Amino acid sequence: MARLPYSRIAERLNKAQSAMEYLMTYGWAILIIAVVLGALFQLGVFNPMTFAPKAPPGACQVFRPNGPGATSFINLEGVCSGELPQYVGYFTPAGNSHINTAQFIPLYKRSFTVTAWINSPKAAEGPYDISIFGEGNSTKGCANDICMHLVIRSDTIYFGFFGDDISSSETLKDNTWYFVAWIYNITNNYKYIYLYGGGYSGLDSSGASANSFQLQSGTTCIGSEMTCGGAWFNGTIANVQIYNTSLSANEIQALYMEGIGGAPIRLQNLVGWWPLNGNANDYSGNGNNGQINNVNFVSNWYNGYTPP
Repeated sequence: MARLPYSRIAERLNKAQSAMEYLMTYGWAILIIAVVLGALFQLGVFNPMTFAPKAPPGACQVFRPNGPGATSFINLEGVCSGELPQYVGYFTPAGNSHINTAQFIPLYKRSFTVTAWINSPKAAEGPYDISIFGEGNSTKGCANDICMHLVIRSDTIYFGFFGDDISSSETLKDNTWYFVAWIYNITNNYKYIYLYGGGYSGLDSSGASANSFQLQSGTTCIGSEMTCGGAWFNGTIANVQIYNTSLSANEIQALYMEGIGGAPIRLQNLVGWWPLNGNANDYSGNGNNGQINNVNFVSNWYNGYTPP
């Protein structure tokens, strides 16, 4: 076999040496760039929703020309096309985060619906509860069936009041946005959980209630139990809506399809609406503005959210 001439060997060695020098010179820079790009990706900088139009706080609201509680001639005003919100509410158990609506939401002995978008980084952190929503009387606790709540306990959503619970059949995923609705229908004395997100959509659970809902006064909380005194939520919450009627399955699906920035429906039955887009104001026109307790409003919330 013929040997390569010395000049060719030297040429190849020079090329190899040049390649090694290039890697030594620029390798660390390439590695640093790769790390930075990975971090930016994790922060959602390259998420297409980062560049989508955002609705500023208060962009859409319900106008009630005859004042809070009035149901005549009401309508939506502003940009109500379902644009993504600029902010969502960030709740932490360590900070006892919650929002107290200050005024009790009257759901006494009638059908009702509550909906919200939620995302917990540790949905399985139970067995204790982390509350999405609660309503109750601090002087009586939950005696005599006077409280109701929606909580996450070990990956499972529980909707409880009247002294008994129904539970979700789905296991919640961490860092995933869900649209959840819980409904009580006084006509058939049934309660329901609807869940959308994480690969699941539709009616998740239902069950008969033991008693009539007797709560006539108390405290309404977002991100805490019914007395605003514990079971603090861990994660983000957006677009909380309350209706004094039981919405139909089609109406629940329509709310979900509007996305996380969707506007309410059935305005005549809308009791409270807290988008949590930068504040805890009630945009239902009923004046139930919330009192903020260690809740932050964050703009980088897109991870885990899949538009309907």
